[in-house]
Amino acid sequence: MKEEKPITNSVFTVKDEKGSTIECEILFTFESPETNKNYIVYTDNTKDAGGSLKVYANVFDKTGTNKELMPLETEEEWNTVEAILAKLEEKEEK
Repeated sequence: MKEEKPITNSVFTVKDEKGSTIECEILFTFESPETNKNYIVYTDNTKDAGGSLKVYANVFDKTGTNKELMPLETEEEWNTVEAILAKLEEKEEK
């Protein structure tokens, strides 16, 4: 897996099911040679019931040809994203 790339001050907008525009902040992107996919991890800066920041992950087209974000399809993909998030959180705590 290529090193994750933290991104600062990068935002994009999405429309929710009601048509409202939501601004999201990109936390990092990475490419996985195992799946040959590019991933984006981002937040809408809202918190869950426990007070933790909500974080989302999707597959994206690095070329920009397809601007639609695709869902992660396997548990392995989720495990990879969660491992990177844990590693970044550990770095912040030091």
